[in-house]
Amino acid sequence: MAENMFDRFTVFFTGDTVFLDTTAFPLGQLTTDVLNLDSEVLAEIDRHINDFMSAVWTLLQEKTDSAASSAQERLNTVWNLIFDLPVYRSLHLNTETARNLFPALLSDQSKWAETLDVDSEGHRMFEDFLSGLEYFSESLRNFRGQIQGMLELYFEPLSRRGAGAYAEAYAAYFTDMTAAGKLFFQKQEFAQSFPAQLCFVPMAHPTEAGKVLLAEKAEFSYLSHFLYTDFYRGLMTGNAPRRCHNCGRYFLLTAGYNTCYCNHVAPGETERTCRKVGAHRKANHPTGLSPAGMEYRKVYNRLKARKQRRKISADEWNAALAQAQEVLDMAERGELSDEEMQEQFRAF
Repeated sequence: MAENMFDRFTVFFTGDTVFLDTTAFPLGQLTTDVLNLDSEVLAEIDRHINDFMSAVWTLLQEKTDSAASSAQERLNTVWNLIFDLPVYRSLHLNTETARNLFPALLSDQSKWAETLDVDSEGHRMFEDFLSGLEYFSESLRNFRGQIQGMLELYFEPLSRRGAGAYAEAYAAYFTDMTAAGKLFFQKQEFAQSFPAQLCFVPMAHPTEAGKVLLAEKAEFSYLSHFLYTDFYRGLMTGNAPRRCHNCGRYFLLTAGYNTCYCNHVAPGETERTCRKVGAHRKANHPTGLSPAGMEYRKVYNRLKARKQRRKISADEWNAALAQAQEVLDMAERGELSDEEMQEQFRAF
């Protein structure tokens, strides 16, 4: 029933959400998941693709059932890794065709003959499929490298977050990349454009019965092209990945929210999140406290004293400290006046 394939899959964009079949993700979340991939996963995919390419060469020479089975076995090892990646694992994929590609091809004499005919459309499609596999890991490395560099150099220094701030940061990046292209590569302009087939369709809401959404249906041929689209659409709605200042993994900042710590359990901890660990560290930082930071430190010390006197439990202490961190973040990004900031801190 599913028509999604490795090199042709469809997603639906609506508002600040992307739907992969019936699973909804905030724009930018899938980009964030790919940024967090272990590089060894891509290296392992490359190793197995190289093994598969060797088996394909043997198949083209021998043209036997056993050679087709060997090529398919090695391809299936590749599929096991690729289909478990973000995006693919949330799509209903036509895995039956993917996992029986070569035996089926060899058993159809007309399709097999067309595959071997270098002037045919079938041969061109076969070559495109192999090229897409060979370049797959490299395309993800290029994507990760570009986005990581952009986030570190242009987005991390931002004092405020949101669609407007991201647009300004991207404008600076775009200008620098255009200048670099002219200087080093004689290119006239830097472009971020990716082919996709688009149409606008009504779709039933996956979780709310009777609700209809207007969605943009987009078909992609490369995973990296979808990821760039997910990333840039996310920026337009105020979502952006950010590297956690504690654990180093990326997390998604949504709707202009400005914090430098994620909510995952911190390294070396069993329960405390990076956000809670960061709150403790910030309170004890010896220099450079802003007025809001000074007020936060007073709150921190009050809460610490209550905890030491057993007026509050450890859980209550962590929860209150996280709430105080929220007030600090709001004040430092200009969302609270000094009076509002002090009033909220006095409540602790």
